[in-house]
Amino acid sequence: MAGYRKLGRTASQRKALLRNQVTNLLYHGKIVTTEAKAKEIRKIAEHMIAMAVREKDNFETITKTVKVPQKDKDGKRVKEVKDGKKVTVFDEVEKSIKKENPSRIHARRQMNKMLYGITEVPTTTAGKKKGTKTVDVASKLFDEIAPKYADRKGGYTRIIKIGPRKGDAAMEVVIELV
Repeated sequence: MAGYRKLGRTASQRKALLRNQVTNLLYHGKIVTTEAKAKEIRKIAEHMIAMAVREKDNFETITKTVKVPQKDKDGKRVKEVKDGKKVTVFDEVEKSIKKENPSRIHARRQMNKMLYGITEVPTTTAGKKKGTKTVDVASKLFDEIAPKYADRKGGYTRIIKIGPRKGDAAMEVVIELV
């Protein structure tokens, strides 16, 4: 008996399909798929959320003084003449940085092995590169999803059957984060 469902695909196709669907489930909160795929997605997604819950508070906040160049109203750097040369003027700013502990870094790398990066495109500039931003799903797991499930001992996803698909009568389900 196999430890997983093969889903009628080669190993590389199956891995890519599951990575894509797990990424979309964690980003959007719910997706519609077949029952067999949902059961495989559930295993991976619950493992990711459990890792995020375990490591959510495993960081130190460090405050540092940093030099930042002054900018004028147009966003250009302010220059000053000293000893006949133009020199950029700097301000001292207090900046707090999250320093992750090694176990949290390891968990982040394990998540990034399985998750794809998502590029958000605003609706006003659809089809153009300008204004797009990449979303780190691992950070979303640590910052948004893990605190929501901190007091829960598992069972982070729910599978709801919605009926057979019209084309091939495969059982369709909605898998969502509880």
